[in-house]
Amino acid sequence: MADAQAQTIPHGHRPVLADAVLDTLAPQPGQTLVDCTLGRGGHASLLLPLIPGGRYLAFDLDASNADYAQARLAPLAQQHGVTLDIVHASFTAMPAELDRRGITELHAILADLGFASNQVDDPQRGLSFLRDGPLDMRLDPTDPVTAQQLVNQLPEKELADLIYRFGEERKSRRIARKIVEVRRTSPISSTVQLADLVRRALGPGGNRPGFHPATRTFQALRIAVNGELDALDALLAIAPSRLRPASGRLAVISFHSLEDRPVKQAMQNWDAQGLGTRLTRKPVVATPEEAHDNPRARSAKLRGFQFSTLNPH
Repeated sequence: MADAQAQTIPHGHRPVLADAVLDTLAPQPGQTLVDCTLGRGGHASLLLPLIPGGRYLAFDLDASNADYAQARLAPLAQQHGVTLDIVHASFTAMPAELDRRGITELHAILADLGFASNQVDDPQRGLSFLRDGPLDMRLDPTDPVTAQQLVNQLPEKELADLIYRFGEERKSRRIARKIVEVRRTSPISSTVQLADLVRRALGPGGNRPGFHPATRTFQALRIAVNGELDALDALLAIAPSRLRPASGRLAVISFHSLEDRPVKQAMQNWDAQGLGTRLTRKPVVATPEEAHDNPRARSAKLRGFQFSTLNPH
């Protein structure tokens, strides 16, 4: 069902909260924007025409998506006279890439912390427990550590702590205990195998309507494999010193509380320090219509901030 749906979505992914992104960033001709998570270029395709003569620097961990977006966006950038640079790297490389290009100030930064639908729908990625595939979970296939290695090699306590910290799974010890018990016999190597193992570990009490028992465990492993929260912390440290002091805007789209919480706290702190203004006192969420048309937008939350005074360097 999901695979068939993905085939009907243009470019294999539908950008979430698109109108809110445009309203929050308020792009203008000649501006310089950074897209931290380019994906298939959904948001970029909407922003490029609004910054004619400007510059768009984009990052993505997935080389195949970066190549796809390059082919998709290059004609659009040329049409509007926008300098387009796409970097196959984490957005934590932003300071070095900005310095290398001589870019001293940014007008806006967009970070959509979700991952592209084509990645979720590819069983070989191991991001979903709905289709059987290898326990990989890497957004960048060249990274050395996979979810399979974590599941089969971490000591029980470390595994339990990881699932609790990154998945907010209260029964993490029970899950870790079951994993260690099973892997003593043979390695755990597939998504369906792990999902079934978690389901059995939690028992009937882990079943809730509309929520798979393995959801939190898969989230925890994916975050750990890709260093997602460390990257977000780096972005929140980078943004104040790189965005234009008088008007620079930051928009962050998060998909769970571990992402939304530090974004909310950072923006509250910047506001309290007098560095600027929160553009969204409460996060912007999908309309009922968008949530119906694009189920992956249901958990999306957008927060925005505009800097208005001299930022710390």
